[in-house]
Amino acid sequence: MLGSLAGETEVMPEFCKLERDGHILMVTINRPEVRNSLHPPASFELAKVFDDFVADPELWVAILTGAGDRAFSAGNDLKYQAAGGKLEFPPSGFGGITHRFDSSKPMIAAVNGIAMGGGFELALACDLIVAAEEAVFALPEPRVGMAALVGGIHRLPRQIPLKQAMGIILTGRRVSAHEALEMGLVNEVVPHRELMSAARCWADQILECAPLSVRGSKQAAMAGLDMASLETAMTSRYEGLAAMVRSEDFKEGPRAFVEKRPPRWQGR
Repeated sequence: MLGSLAGETEVMPEFCKLERDGHILMVTINRPEVRNSLHPPASFELAKVFDDFVADPELWVAILTGAGDRAFSAGNDLKYQAAGGKLEFPPSGFGGITHRFDSSKPMIAAVNGIAMGGGFELALACDLIVAAEEAVFALPEPRVGMAALVGGIHRLPRQIPLKQAMGIILTGRRVSAHEALEMGLVNEVVPHRELMSAARCWADQILECAPLSVRGSKQAAMAGLDMASLETAMTSRYEGLAAMVRSEDFKEGPRAFVEKRPPRWQGR
């Protein structure tokens, strides 16, 4: 339930389903009747979900997927917009994540079907992508006189080779799951029935690591991409890594190694 993430009065979400399992939050976009496309009310609801995820010290990894077996998300709900609905997003962006630049907690996209336009951009905003064999990716906005303005234009060339990215951006063509794997766009392609277990496997591997180490590493890696040189990136100070060094887990890791036991991470 939405409210339970932040300890507030419980409120049932209308446009998504939530499942909390230990340190993992599973978020399922639940608008299968419109291929899990998002209108502003859904984006604002998801923004609250991910605000609570970031604020909750006991939630360390999120998995995002779509309801049903046809679509991860078809992107912006054009029918809602055509019917006169106002197009607006929360400060954290489409789906509450495309402009969320201040979170160091890892997110995994489990792409169960089509990921078009804003749906593809949701996946690109995640740190890892696991795709079902039926998954299809595209930024078709230029085909309807628009552009991929919630991250696609800028994230895609940073995540795969430039010519591959421009081939997708400039044509709006569809990319299969296996082609996306060859491009390095996704981490793994699995049969549809194995999708969520595969995403969970990636999440479990993350949870084997110290959470502050994971967050500090993500923060440093993403910030370093914006720096002019490797030397600058390597010699800069990152608060996430500084917090890691100050943490109890920084002592627990070596101690567990010496004692030949699994570490007991506290996230502090």
